[in-house]
Amino acid sequence: MKRAILLRANLSAGLRAGALTAFALLLAGAAPLGTAPRFAHWIDGTASAEPEAQVQQIDDDTFVIRQSVKTNFEAPFLYLLFGTDRVLLIDSGAGGLKIRPTVDRVIADWRASHQQRPVQLIVAHSHSHGDHHGGDDEFRDRSNTELVGLQPQQVAAFFGIRDWPNAIGRYDLGHRMLDIVPTPGHEPAHIMIYDARTRLMFSGDMLYPGRLYVPRDRFDVFRASAVRLAGFAKTHPVRALLGAHIEMTTTPGKDYPMEAPAHPSEHGLALPPSAFNELKKATAKAKSPAEIDRHAVFIVYPVEPKPA
Repeated sequence: MKRAILLRANLSAGLRAGALTAFALLLAGAAPLGTAPRFAHWIDGTASAEPEAQVQQIDDDTFVIRQSVKTNFEAPFLYLLFGTDRVLLIDSGAGGLKIRPTVDRVIADWRASHQQRPVQLIVAHSHSHGDHHGGDDEFRDRSNTELVGLQPQQVAAFFGIRDWPNAIGRYDLGHRMLDIVPTPGHEPAHIMIYDARTRLMFSGDMLYPGRLYVPRDRFDVFRASAVRLAGFAKTHPVRALLGAHIEMTTTPGKDYPMEAPAHPSEHGLALPPSAFNELKKATAKAKSPAEIDRHAVFIVYPVEPKPA
């Protein structure tokens, strides 16, 4: 017993602090840093038939929905995050299917395992491009549901972001606080959502295994968002980034043809937190005008601005 006491007394201050931090995180229910979430094989259009949507579960309160490439070539990923009072749906899909039955089924199953606890559905969006709000109309008449607007000022107002895009919003689902990070550039209302419980960053179309489209006239805005993200990651431990699409193959730097009808040998959904700094460096060294810049897990892809 005396030897054990002496050993404890000789622990360095750093080790004691680390142990206390780890204990605090365990009490808070935060996921440990380390490996990214593991998923079964995603529907990828290679089978003769596949369901219109596929659901996989990260934990008891976090779900991922993938829309089949057979319904829309974008094959986007949607996310459902449950708190004790609200459930957040990040994006409503690209259309080409009815997405609400899948969302309602996940919510019904969650409620069945939580004593039929009522939860309000919040339908928000990573950004306002059509492949991310194609299912919104399905939810407009749903009871106990609120849709977040698509314009930057509407997003800022809903999430309490007073200084867009420099400030961080905070949104409580009920014992689950989210950080809402403005990341305009790809699109003016783009946001990323950080969940401290799972230590996941839901990164939309700004950073995912694919072509990161940036209008040339907004490249400086995109670059500034990359700098802010890298700064955010320094103070918020990120386990992995989960984006809205997969367009890369398992061959480093190789993407699928645009509007590919199937994704054989698809890259995994999750990106490591090192991708923050890689994107920051890529945008910092970009020429003017910016050119296509291939990396192992993403491609910075400047495009001409669309007419107003």
